[in-house]
Amino acid sequence: MMDRATGESVLREIPRQAILIVNAMSRSGADVFDEVRDKLIAAGVELIEAHAINNPDDMEPAVRNAVAKAPMVIIGGGDGSLSSNVDFFVGHDTVFAFIPLGTANSFAGTLGIPKDIDSAVDVIANGVLKRIDLGRIDGDYFVNAAAIGLSPMIAQTVPHRLKRYLGIVGYLIWASWCAVRFRPFKIIITSEDGLKEKFWATEVRIANGSHHGGLELIESQQVDSGVIVIQAVTGRSVWGLSWSWFATIFKLRARHGTTREFRGTNMQLNARPRQNISIDGEVAATTPVTVSIAGDVIEVAAPREGQF
Repeated sequence: MMDRATGESVLREIPRQAILIVNAMSRSGADVFDEVRDKLIAAGVELIEAHAINNPDDMEPAVRNAVAKAPMVIIGGGDGSLSSNVDFFVGHDTVFAFIPLGTANSFAGTLGIPKDIDSAVDVIANGVLKRIDLGRIDGDYFVNAAAIGLSPMIAQTVPHRLKRYLGIVGYLIWASWCAVRFRPFKIIITSEDGLKEKFWATEVRIANGSHHGGLELIESQQVDSGVIVIQAVTGRSVWGLSWSWFATIFKLRARHGTTREFRGTNMQLNARPRQNISIDGEVAATTPVTVSIAGDVIEVAAPREGQF
């Protein structure tokens, strides 16, 4: 944040007062609300209010009201809960903090936060404030990453009980079943200068952060880069997609030959046939879309250097 009188950067400390809102519909939210609340209080965070949300219609109003009256709002839930509610923080000084309670918890990975409650509480109590970018798809903000291809197919069809009780293993089981039915598609990307690229792809990642599906797949991206990255796994083979994931996960040199990356602040994205888009794990858009970056728009609680 800038001091308007001097023009110099001013560092703010993480607020000690907050409102806690836990999505009790997330994978572990219903089971850990009391634990999260008690650990935050023990760490020195003064909770003005604490809510466990069981009705999906109540989540957004609760967050909107909290942002209007608290210096920090802590959301407990998966990546989808974070992404669908981050819009309310834009244009406010309220700090966005979170407890990762989902399946993949990719945004935690992007920020370098271990995916357990104790580490997330430690960040909120002892971390630092960090200003970050948000991605946008047709003006809808998201925190971490969106995807076209197998990911939205899995997200749209995975049985809730499989996701809830088996977590990432359940996703992998369902992904194998979906892969049999999956078909490649043609992707069309138009850059800011009007240059159009068209090619076959099996997956497209729209990245504000470095992690997707709980793993680091877009290592070139950072949440304060000022650009959005579109990374496409090229080709027409599902086995090629599997090889790309394998090579990327294990940091093999061959990984760079399986993808193409496009970087910019505003790009057009289309596909033939039309494709659903999962935004931080929730299917929420369909091609064609405008993909853009909103730079330096919110403050988050992030790990301090050397904290983990």
